[in-house]
Amino acid sequence: MTTGSHRAAPEHTHPDDVPVLTALAALADPVRLTLVRELAGSAAWTRSCGSFDVPVGKAALSHHFAVLRGAGLVEQRDEGPRRVNRLRRPEFDARFPGLLDLVLRDDEPS
Repeated sequence: MTTGSHRAAPEHTHPDDVPVLTALAALADPVRLTLVRELAGSAAWTRSCGSFDVPVGKAALSHHFAVLRGAGLVEQRDEGPRRVNRLRRPEFDARFPGLLDLVLRDDEPS
């Protein structure tokens, strides 16, 4: 099946194949943490890559999504000209129980 896109389909790493340090490194970056937090608050497949308000350019944003895919946190698919995303919460939670709960809670000191 072709999507009519000139882009190659993104490669995904299953969370079962991700070492804990890879997951932690992916979540340690402030931009990637913002992406994960926004995806956690959105329905699956509703957020395109360009819909996130992060202070990086297109190339850097693509890199951040590649890191998140490589850590098993995000799945992407092309829908026409848009690449949409979902947080792989069930799969990631099965691999690293409680980790996303810790990362997603807002416990910043006031």
